Amino acid sequence: MIHKYKFKENYIVMDVNSGAVHVVEDVIYDVLDHYDGSDNNAIAAALDGKYTAQQIDEALEDIRTLKREGMLFTDDSYITKELLESKEPAIKAMCLHIAHDCNMKCRYCFGDTGAFEGERSLMSYETGVKAIDFLISHSGSRRNLEIDFFGGEPLMNFEVVKRLVDYGKKAEAQFGKCIRFTITTNGILLDDDKTDFINEYMDNVILSIDGRPEVNDNMRKTCGGQGTYDKIIGNYKRFVEKRVGLYYVRGTFTRENLDFSNDILHLTSCGFGNVSVEPAVLPPSVPFALRDEDLEQIKEQYDLLAEICIEKAKAMENFEFFHFNIDLDQGPCVVKRLSGCGAGTEYIAVSPEGDLYPCHQFVGNKNFLLGNLYESHFINKLYDLFNNAHIYNKAACRECWAKFYCSGGCHANAFNINGDILKPYVLGCEMERKRVECAIGIKAELNK
Repeated sequence: MIHKYKFKENYIVMDVNSGAVHVVEDVIYDVLDHYDGSDNNAIAAALDGKYTAQQIDEALEDIRTLKREGMLFTDDSYITKELLESKEPAIKAMCLHIAHDCNMKCRYCFGDTGAFEGERSLMSYETGVKAIDFLISHSGSRRNLEIDFFGGEPLMNFEVVKRLVDYGKKAEAQFGKCIRFTITTNGILLDDDKTDFINEYMDNVILSIDGRPEVNDNMRKTCGGQGTYDKIIGNYKRFVEKRVGLYYVRGTFTRENLDFSNDILHLTSCGFGNVSVEPAVLPPSVPFALRDEDLEQIKEQYDLLAEICIEKAKAMENFEFFHFNIDLDQGPCVVKRLSGCGAGTEYIAVSPEGDLYPCHQFVGNKNFLLGNLYESHFINKLYDLFNNAHIYNKAACRECWAKFYCSGGCHANAFNINGDILKPYVLGCEMERKRVECAIGIKAELNK
């Protein structure tokens, strides 16, 4: 399987199964529309008047060479049932819902404004310790582990965060593990003391903000209904000035700000070099949910963002748009390309009460409750369901050229929109394909 498209003046051909990407001449690009490996005369007739016979012959020889070298028209025979479904049942990442409470009330919040369909509560230190012990004991031979402090708003329970980081550091040394800590915050409580601690101990930080003041304040409000932009922008600027490690300012766009490239430009003008702006995934009944008719405008925005990335890269400006980050040299391992984030198998989420779920977006849905930290024995009864939810068991993914980049998409989005983790969120698929094309096109343009 191949995928071909034009980006600016670059003719790009992707070999899906090998991952090879080629920037080719126009004649090769056009010959591939007719190439089946057999009848050269038919190709010459189809392209008569556009290219000479010699040009077509040279293009065919280049195509044959790429095939012989395993870089074009490759198959996927290396992907076996064992590779697909025989993963070691080991957990490597955990989302700790340190606070099921929030000091904001965002209109698009998937977590019931922090409560996750339950009582508002904070995780105790004792439950957090049990969670870290659980991660270590269920991590098998994996050395590198990850813990994400999440909410609600985790800074509302920051003293417990600090104590758990200290406990985790001692535990990783004791058991020969390496724990990578991350945190996501809305910024309202981000003072100098918290900034210093986070900068010292957190490997990655997500700072939530939607962009321009009017856009942010339309969606991200305090519990009293006021806008939050002015409350957080100074905190974020001070944080980033001190930040040495990785961070992203992360926004969300809805159909009320379909010109979201302007929000990204605003964030960069504030001095933020690492930006992520995600599409809100909401039921169609929500007035500001993204719709099929918004897709063309969304794609235009990604094209604009690609131009911005190219301009800033050529000007040697510090700017990174998360969704355009693609490693064409190695990329993720094969297993990750087949099944994505590992929700329900390698990744779990923990509620303040110690309930275990496949990921943070399933928390509160009792149909996906895996167990509880305070139970004497843990058996992941949904392991097979999630382990088998790979791209070869998703009919919509099997013939998709982007399947090894998105790995079948988000299970939670699929379930929340379609009621089935095996049925991907179609609008999300369209956006992902466009992002991949832009990401590869940027690399092609910058490597001229």
